[in-house]
Amino acid sequence: MHALRSGLVVGMFLSPYAAWAQPGGSQAVTLDELSVVATTPASAIGGGSGLTLSRVPSTVETVTAQDFAQDRATFDPTFTLARRTPAVNLSDSQGNSNRQTLSYRGFQASPVQGTPQGLAVYQNGVRINEAFGDVVNWDLIPSVAINRLDIFSSNPAFGLNAIGGAINIEMKNGFTWQGTELTVTGGSYGRIAGSIQHGQSIGPWSFYFAGEGLRDDGWRYRSPSEIGRVYGDLGYRSPDSEFHVIAQGAKTFFGAAAATPVDLQRIDERAIFTNPQTTSNELGQVQVTGKVNLAPTWDLAGTAYVRRFSQQYVDGNDGNFESCNRASSFRGFLCYQDDGFSPSAGQSNQAFRNQFLLLGPQNQRAPFASGIPYGTLDTTKTEATGYGGSLQATGRDQWFGHANTLIVGGSIDAADYTFKSSSVLGVINPDLNVTTSPLNPTYGLVPGLGTGPLRTAAALGIAPSQVSGSNLYLGLYAVDTFDVTDALSLTAGARLNFARIATQDLTGFSPDVTGTHYYNRINPVAGLTYRFLPELSLYGGYSESNRAPTPLELACANPSRPCLLPNSLVADPPLKQVEGRTYEVGIRGTLPNVYEGGLLNYKLGAFRTDLTNDILQLSTPGNAARGYYVNVPATQRQGIEVSGEYVSERWSAYANYALVDATFQFNGTLASPNNPLANADGSITVRPGNKVPLIPAHQVKAGFDYEILPGWRFGLNVSAFSSSYFRGDESNLNRKLPAYYVMNLTTSYQVTRNLQVLGLVTNLTNNRYANFGAFIQPNAAFANVYNLNDPRTTTLAQPLSVYGGVRYVFGEAPAPMPEPLVRKY
Repeated sequence: MHALRSGLVVGMFLSPYAAWAQPGGSQAVTLDELSVVATTPASAIGGGSGLTLSRVPSTVETVTAQDFAQDRATFDPTFTLARRTPAVNLSDSQGNSNRQTLSYRGFQASPVQGTPQGLAVYQNGVRINEAFGDVVNWDLIPSVAINRLDIFSSNPAFGLNAIGGAINIEMKNGFTWQGTELTVTGGSYGRIAGSIQHGQSIGPWSFYFAGEGLRDDGWRYRSPSEIGRVYGDLGYRSPDSEFHVIAQGAKTFFGAAAATPVDLQRIDERAIFTNPQTTSNELGQVQVTGKVNLAPTWDLAGTAYVRRFSQQYVDGNDGNFESCNRASSFRGFLCYQDDGFSPSAGQSNQAFRNQFLLLGPQNQRAPFASGIPYGTLDTTKTEATGYGGSLQATGRDQWFGHANTLIVGGSIDAADYTFKSSSVLGVINPDLNVTTSPLNPTYGLVPGLGTGPLRTAAALGIAPSQVSGSNLYLGLYAVDTFDVTDALSLTAGARLNFARIATQDLTGFSPDVTGTHYYNRINPVAGLTYRFLPELSLYGGYSESNRAPTPLELACANPSRPCLLPNSLVADPPLKQVEGRTYEVGIRGTLPNVYEGGLLNYKLGAFRTDLTNDILQLSTPGNAARGYYVNVPATQRQGIEVSGEYVSERWSAYANYALVDATFQFNGTLASPNNPLANADGSITVRPGNKVPLIPAHQVKAGFDYEILPGWRFGLNVSAFSSSYFRGDESNLNRKLPAYYVMNLTTSYQVTRNLQVLGLVTNLTNNRYANFGAFIQPNAAFANVYNLNDPRTTTLAQPLSVYGGVRYVFGEAPAPMPEPLVRKY
């Protein structure tokens, strides 16, 4: 954060000079190729080598830099995606708008470790799903530097984990954005934020820099956010080539990352659960990209990168400890609850019970004391260094007198990682803060086990972990688009994916973690587009994809040796890879001169994705914090999307609807011990047609932006979502999370040609709703102590919040450019 602040100060000091030195003054512009779609991660490198949208046989959704600028005060790219993109919804399990789980068509890209991921996310051609759990840390992406963002439906060219689709983020550089701009905003809950960006092009050289900083207290208790991000790009362009050296750094900190029991929310909406719950992230990345025209019809694009990621998570939890069972040899001492475990074949009851004696760092035992709500402070540390690159050749030679585009490429992504976790004994105080002091003024003497890590005698249920490992992902692909006629285009291709995942236990407690797993698959793609008229085209396609289990999932796949998610890694039976088959069909087009010379973009489509061996995260009986991963036979996502957008010089408006029917397609039982309607053994029954939790079936979004007076613009948008089931209710027997809507207001006034005043109001109607819900353990000690009778926990949405700020453009800036009349759609 200190380095970021220093960088921002220097940047602001130099920005007037940089603007003055730029030939012709400063001008903030974006130069989008509105008709071209980057159909592979490398397609946008060096000016792009993708396809016109009319030749792409699948869905593409685009969000532009202007869209993100409208929501600049949020500093959160998922906010903009969710408010305007069909079939996108957010799930906030952590109570922080900067770390929400994004779902597209029922597939997730989440920063929450342990969430099964279903979307591949690329930034400037580099896959930014982190190495250990495939998580996507949206808080590390410098939002001010985003030039455009495209969401693709399932496309095997994007490699592993693109079973539900891919998100391709193209960042700004000095060729695509020029000028110097400073933005300062502030508002509700102590929010203060700022950003600076500068881009210029001098002859064949370009330079771009962006920095962002944010600090707020959060709307819930003990939930501050601190964000610092910097981004730089040095570019060189010749008539037949373009190269960029890109560097990026980020450091973030968040508190109170969990849902809250509804009983506590009834008393105080700002309530949180056990704490502390803090997340600290750090990122550094260096990347080199380039594109060379080999011939008039052939170009070669590539990228190479090194990425360093570090995360530390501190979590206060219920300890799930009790007096050792009478059948054990240690009655009167502290034991870990053994409800979720069973004796091994031939094992005596006493030997089974003795395994759960709690031991300290020097193998000391602790006498049990009644009336004490025992807790643990759990700490995890993840570090990963990733490196790799991609190379792609694109040819546009005519075949038999017909236009043709052939894309051939390959990629390699490797990473080395370490994961450490440990738990320390503590108590849960009346304010739900977990402390480790052996002399607690409320509860008296707590049997101390020192400040070191805890474990059970057999390292079952709770034990320190230390794992090292490596990933190697290789891909080879070829995709060809052939114009059969001027109107009909045929696309066909395939990608070979190979994955090697190796892990090694360094503690000696979990030898089953050690192992190497291999996965491979060839995924085909085929489709066609037909242009009936310049204003109307048809598209349809079929594709396959696969997802290899993550190291976290592989190391936590045995129900008899569950993991503290994500704090411990134990047994390691192999999981199967997830395989997806996607079908898609639709129409789209653009109608010119509809009203006041504006354009109307529209789309109507239907999709279906069938998954086999899908991976789910389940809880274990007796402890909600501990769980494991399993393959299930089949799940399905299908639906329809209808959208339209009108854009003119003075105003714009959009509206869309999405039906997302996400269901299980098998008969079976799943562990869900905290579900209030679970069987006596803590399981629930799943049948074909049961809905996947946390995915609203119906989603409606609409908004407009209007220039009321010269220089004064006003916008309003609303999103509405139907009800969805709580996590852990795969049997669909409990009441749902209620349907909800949220309305936001935006406004801006151009005071001078350089100065603009900004305003943003989120949750304008102060609607109290939740988009995440789960269950707590109904018979836990803390539930009894604090009179928690309702097993539900939810994360309420942030109340009405007001933000304001100013944006200043240095130099002889013209009036703001209107949004482009043609959007890539």
